[in-house]
Parts: sequence; C-alpha cells; structure tokens
Amino acid sequence: MKGGVSNSSFVVTDSTGKYVARVGDSYPFHQVDRERELIATKAAHAAGLSPHVVHASPGVMVFPYLAAKTLSEADVRNDWRKCLDLVTHCHRDMQNRITGQGAIFWVFQILRDYGRTLTSSHHRLAGDVPNWMKITDELEAAQVPLPIIFGHHDLLPGNFLDDGVRLWLIDWEYGAFGTAMFDLANLAANNSFDSSLEKQMLETYFDKPLAHETYRAFMAMKTASALREALWGMVSEIHLNAPGVDYIAYAAEYLTRFNQIYASYKAHFS
Repeated sequence: MKGGVSNSSFVVTDSTGKYVARVGDSYPFHQVDRERELIATKAAHAAGLSPHVVHASPGVMVFPYLAAKTLSEADVRNDWRKCLDLVTHCHRDMQNRITGQGAIFWVFQILRDYGRTLTSSHHRLAGDVPNWMKITDELEAAQVPLPIIFGHHDLLPGNFLDDGVRLWLIDWEYGAFGTAMFDLANLAANNSFDSSLEKQMLETYFDKPLAHETYRAFMAMKTASALREALWGMVSEIHLNAPGVDYIAYAAEYLTRFNQIYASYKAHFS
C-alpha cells in the first residue's frame, strides 16, 4: 500500500478474509516503541476510534481491511468538525484505557533530542540546529497550563480514513500523554488551516471564546509542530529508507511551513 513514510503496509488475504499488515520496527531515534503503540492501538479500538487488532507479533500488526478513503489536507479542512470530534473523543476517553506505564509526548523535548541527533551525525543542516533550539526554548516558554490528556500526536491527513459511514483515526505510534495543545496545533499545521478556521476549531474544542494567551500558546505550538515534522524528516534521512519516500523533500516542505508559521507568530506576538 502507498502512503506510509516510515512503515510499510500490505494488503493480505487468506481463507477468512482481507486484511492490512503494517510492518515496522521500534525506532528509538523517533522515540517510537511498538509495544507502547500496540497498547495505544488496542485502547483506541476500545474507545471506538480505530479498527481492532487481528494479530500482533514483533514488528507486525494486522487489521481488518477497510474499503476506506485516505483523507487529503483539503478533506480534513472540509470535514474538520468530524476530525476534531475524533481528536476530542481521544482526549476524553483514551486515558482510561491505557495500561502499563504511561509514555509522555512533549514536543520540545523531542525537538532537542532531534537536534542532538542531527549535530552528532553531522547532518547537512547541523549548523542551523543552535538557532532551532533557541526558537524551541522560546516556543516552550509561551505555553499555558492545560490538563494532561492522552493524545495522538501525528495528525497527518493520511491518518484519517473515511469508509463512507464514519471516520477512523489510525497509526498510534506517537500516542502518549501530553496536553491537548499539540494535537490541536498539529491538526492545523499538517492540514494548512487558515487563521479563521483555527480560531473556530479552538473555540469549538475549548467551548469558550478564545483568550489571547491561549491563541499565542497555540501559535507557538503550531510553529513547534511544523519544526518537529521538518526535523523528523531530517532524522529520517539518516535512519530510514522507506521505498518511494524522499525524506529530503519532506523535510524541505515542512521547513518551509515552519519558517512561514514562525514569521506569522513573531509578527503577531513579538
């Protein structure tokens, strides 16, 4: 199957039916642990967000095949309320279904870890790391206190599926405890929301008028989300080799988004 940027997926059939086999090892360089992902995936099914796991063994998870459409960025924008409903459901229900020790997702720690990886590996853009880390500190300082929830943290359009009846949210490899702000910012950053749509989304999620401090924290987190995606691509250049994936182009696309979002953030909140 096409579409994966770090894992491989295959359509498989046997005498019992048609399935999708998702193949991928743990990736310590991306803080991805497949045992934790399996726990999150089973919890997501129990919460009604994802298909059930038919089989799991080291490096492989098998799901029922869904005759579903993978959403595009435009699809997410057009159907943002339903996508947001899935994210909200995740935040309100998943924490009650996670077993074992809870993992933490804090994008600023991840950015610093990526920065160390790029520097120690002498990546072609390692010279830019000190400036990115300075910006990371700035963006982290703009955050506001929020309740801890269990988030998805990888809200790319390809992780939303539409089977014609309902939407599904898949791929829980970054599922962990954090605050809602990253998922909200990630949804906006990865799907090119404009400012009007962002404000609608935030007021819908928080169910109250948008405060200046909350919007500033959101914009800072949106900037961090785009930077994380760019640095994810750069680290993947070093460690991954998925067929047909151009990690240099991927990183360049999100680095452009980061620069644009950061410029907007500085213009509004400096």
